[in-house]
Amino acid sequence: MITKLIPTDDKKRKLFAVSSTVVISGLLTLWGIYGIGEYGIALFILTPIFIGAGSTILYGLSKGITKREAWLISRVTLAVFTIGLLVFAIEGLICIAMAAPFGLLLTWVGSLIGHAVLDRSPQNAPSVILILFCIIPSTAFIEKDIAPALTSVVTSIEIDAPPNVVWKNVIEFPQLKEPTDFIFKTGIAYPINAKIVGKGVGSVRHCNFTTGSFVEPITVWDEAKLLKFDVVEQPAPMKELSFWDIDAPHLHDYFVSKQGQFKLVALPNDKTLLEGTTWYYHNIKPAAYWQLWSNYIIHKIHIRVLSHIKFNSENEK
Repeated sequence: MITKLIPTDDKKRKLFAVSSTVVISGLLTLWGIYGIGEYGIALFILTPIFIGAGSTILYGLSKGITKREAWLISRVTLAVFTIGLLVFAIEGLICIAMAAPFGLLLTWVGSLIGHAVLDRSPQNAPSVILILFCIIPSTAFIEKDIAPALTSVVTSIEIDAPPNVVWKNVIEFPQLKEPTDFIFKTGIAYPINAKIVGKGVGSVRHCNFTTGSFVEPITVWDEAKLLKFDVVEQPAPMKELSFWDIDAPHLHDYFVSKQGQFKLVALPNDKTLLEGTTWYYHNIKPAAYWQLWSNYIIHKIHIRVLSHIKFNSENEK
């Protein structure tokens, strides 16, 4: 039946294959993000595979297709799909760039799957599209009930100042200089200063970022040794680079910082080893891939703060 819908003219066939796959993938993406509320394997793995396989099968059905043609039409389809995400303000440039390695690789895998189906069992090609179509939302529903795992990032720096001096610059610190790291030029939130209200356990620290404030009630106050805190409020982790003002769901409650601490260790010659730790989780899968990005970003944030504390402490000796 589907073969009757596919034009015989080559240009019209390409247009049909690309546009049909983009529309179906777009609807599945919107359903997954806004309907199911899931950023995961369904979106980042199965959808690119569907884009590659779907466009290949729709273009090559009843006429045949080479692997080169399959990869070409898959890339075009992925490009149009990506442009659609930007134009309709579904995602911004940075998140698309982060997902690009997955998108390109798995779209290519999808094109190989589509080519293999057409080459070996063309009569089953429409069924393959239908199966992939059904698997995507089904996987998103299953993923939604998988609890995220808490992970931590630890960064340390040696400071040429005693712990009691470093401590004062840990609990609060003045305005930081504008960052030079490229990652912070892309819209990723970064710290600008920190203030504290009160003293000891129960006091509240506010670590102010470019997108808002982390509200951090102190749970351990071991002066000049350990400052530990919970995170009860946090701002968006980034501001998307886009033509529009994007407020994507993943900017809210998909990256969650739970706790943090600063540990001070006295070293010989009045020096201090300052160690910063952040405990967090995110509801974006596959976790192993996205943790590469989040761990890197958190480490960069740690370095920015620790270097600022080091500068201030060493200039107060």
